[in-house]
Amino acid sequence: MDPINPTTPSPASMPQEGEIPVSLPPVAGQTPVPPIETTSTPSGGLPPVTPSPRKFPKKILFILMGILALALVVFAVVKFVLPSLGGSGGSKNNLVWWGLWEDATLVQPLIDEYQTNNPGITIEYVKNDKQDYRERLMSALARGEGPDLFRIHSSWVPMFKGELSTAPASVMSSEEFSNTFYPVASADLLGPEGPYAIPLMYDGLAMFINEDIFTTYGKTVPTEWNELRQTARALTIKDERGVITQSGASLGTTANVDHWPEIVALLMLQNLGNPNTPEDANHRGAEALSFYKQFAETDGIWDDTQPESTVAFAAGRVGIYFGPSWRALEIMERNPSLRFRVEAVPQIPQGDSDTPDFTYASYWAEAVSDKSAGSTEAWKFLKFLSEKESLAKLYENATKNPARPFGEPYPRVDMRELLLAHPVLGGFMRLAPTAKSGFLHSRTFDGVSGINTSLSQYYADALAEIDPERSGGNSLVTLAAGVNQVLARYGLQRAAPVPAK
Repeated sequence: MDPINPTTPSPASMPQEGEIPVSLPPVAGQTPVPPIETTSTPSGGLPPVTPSPRKFPKKILFILMGILALALVVFAVVKFVLPSLGGSGGSKNNLVWWGLWEDATLVQPLIDEYQTNNPGITIEYVKNDKQDYRERLMSALARGEGPDLFRIHSSWVPMFKGELSTAPASVMSSEEFSNTFYPVASADLLGPEGPYAIPLMYDGLAMFINEDIFTTYGKTVPTEWNELRQTARALTIKDERGVITQSGASLGTTANVDHWPEIVALLMLQNLGNPNTPEDANHRGAEALSFYKQFAETDGIWDDTQPESTVAFAAGRVGIYFGPSWRALEIMERNPSLRFRVEAVPQIPQGDSDTPDFTYASYWAEAVSDKSAGSTEAWKFLKFLSEKESLAKLYENATKNPARPFGEPYPRVDMRELLLAHPVLGGFMRLAPTAKSGFLHSRTFDGVSGINTSLSQYYADALAEIDPERSGGNSLVTLAAGVNQVLARYGLQRAAPVPAK
């Protein structure tokens, strides 16, 4: 390597921009280059050469522009695309919550309050369409693109078990969960390692009574199923052609009785049967199915020519109807002048048994993905939402809508008294402490392969074949095999709760 030429000029001797350069001494061994002539250029000649400032390398400029463009694309994806997909983006402090029924206006005030009290945490609520919700949610979770928090039905835990995280004991222990919510929530949502989901509401079956029809006929509200059957026959009116113009009770079919799966499950459980094992040795399940079908085929109080039961009751053409609390809102909207009240469901007499009266629960809860980077923060947020003050605010926010006179029933045992006197919700809260549940539910939108839809289809097929005057038969054998096949898919054979004898 050649040594540095000691005659190299210092920076101070280098020409500055706009100055005329001077000639440099030649490097040893090289022919000196004559200096550039600085006199004016003769006419027609070339202009004198002046030094130009150094240009920024084009290659580096292109690289910087590429980096800037890439940064803009990444920002756009994170800011606009991921939120629209409902993805969590992999951040432990930025949580995405998939809801199903409630508008953002109801939950946003609670989100804002939590974010104010927990700086650095952001929560985005995304309301989903009910159609194919369960399947879309499972697909998103399987791809690792699902939300951090999401709503599931109380019966869906077995289908989502591989996708659910359990609440940290420091946030919500199993003991605290059991002491806070109704026992049915512990049966449905509590696992060996802790809660799989936290309910922000309770719902189930209750009995709707058309007050004008009952007053006209001087009838009292039935408290037992045999009594209800007699009352329903007395309230049914048919024209000269035998067409039902007023039904005593919308029961007995599957095509047009809303929530028939829950009604059938309730009858089976009250009769000491098990919806998960319909072909039992004592024929308890078969008896309940035959009893349900008698309302249509034996008593003739309802048939397939009637409109959907909710529509018929709202029109004032049905004396007794069964449904969850949210159906009351639909009925009020359809017919604001209809006079009705809500009572607890009737029971099957148990003789000397100490089995308490109970109903069938069907409700929703909030779960946390086990793939969420912010699962602990998500559980903290759910704990906040399930506190008494937060639930009261959610209820109040719901009633700000003039078309919604009440919110969702409270899931907490210590808030039951607040709704017992309510003209609609009181009928649901009376049996909430003893409610039971299972996997036979309607309108959960869990898809053709879902546990609720699959079981309901097998039961509908069996009820179409069952002789209402006889118990058992080949239809029960087929039903039992189909039910066992569905439950085996999720490892749930013989898992439904059975009342103590």
